[in-house]
Amino acid sequence: MPKGLTFLPSLALAAVMALPLAAENQPDASTVVARVNGDEITLGHVIATVASLPPQYQQAEDDVLFDFVLEQLIQQQLLGQQQDGLNKRNALTLDNEKRSLQAVQTVAALTSDVVTDEAIQAAYDARFNEFAGEDEFDASHILVESEEEAKALKAQLDDGADFAELARENSTGPSGPNGGALGWFGKGQMVPEFEAAVIALEKGQVSDPVQTQFGWHLVKLNDKRKTEAPELDAVRDELAQSIQQEAIQARIDELTQQAQIERPALEGAGPEIMRQLDLIQE
Repeated sequence: MPKGLTFLPSLALAAVMALPLAAENQPDASTVVARVNGDEITLGHVIATVASLPPQYQQAEDDVLFDFVLEQLIQQQLLGQQQDGLNKRNALTLDNEKRSLQAVQTVAALTSDVVTDEAIQAAYDARFNEFAGEDEFDASHILVESEEEAKALKAQLDDGADFAELARENSTGPSGPNGGALGWFGKGQMVPEFEAAVIALEKGQVSDPVQTQFGWHLVKLNDKRKTEAPELDAVRDELAQSIQQEAIQARIDELTQQAQIERPALEGAGPEIMRQLDLIQE
C-alpha cells in the first residue's frame, strides 16, 4: 500500500482529536482572569460588571474597558480583603439587593412569554379600534393689555380689517410677528379661559375680548380637526410595557392571595423610625 494513503487517516484523526481540545480551551464565565492573594476573579465577574455600567462607559474600546474593569475589581478585592465580613448596614443592603435581583429574574421570566406580536396587536386593537379622535384647534390671537384696546381692535375686525395684520401691528404676545398664529393644539394646552373661547367659536369666527392672566385676547379659530389613531409602531413600546405591568400585577395578586403575609405593628414607634440610621450602624 502506498505510504501516502497510510498518512491521511492519521492526519484526519489528529484533526478530529484536536476539536474537543479547542472547544475546551474556549474561555467561559468560570475562567480565572486574576488572582489576588489567592482569591479568584473570573471572566464572569468582568462580564457582569461591564453589563451594569452606564452607557457612556459601554462605548469605550474593548481592550481599554476590559483592563479598566479588571483593575477596578482587583482594587476592590485588595480593599475587601481587609475586612472579615460585611457590617450590619451593608449586610442588610446585600439582602435587599438579592431580593431585588431575584424579583427581577421572576419578572423577566414572566414577561418574556406574554409580550408577543400577537399580544401587542390585540392591545392596539382594543385601545384604538373605536378611536373617535380628540378635538384639535388651529387658532390665532391678538394680545393687548386692556379691554378697551381689545374692543377697539374687535371693531376694526368687524369692519373688515385683516386679523393677521392687526396682530403684527398690535399684539404684545410672542406670536404677534407671525400674525398671531398659534398653530395646532389640543385641550388642556391653553389656559382655561382661552380654551373655552376657542371651543365656543366656529371656523373663521373671532371672539369678543377674553381676559386671561396674560392680558386681553381676541381669538380667531382658523380650523378644527380630530386627531387620528397613532401607528402601531409609534405605541409599540408603550403597549408592551402595559402588557408587562398587567402580567406582573396579576402574578403579584395571585401570589399575595396564596401567601401568608404578616405585618406586625411597630411597638413604641411610628414610621419616622425608618430614618434612624444609627439602628443599623455598628
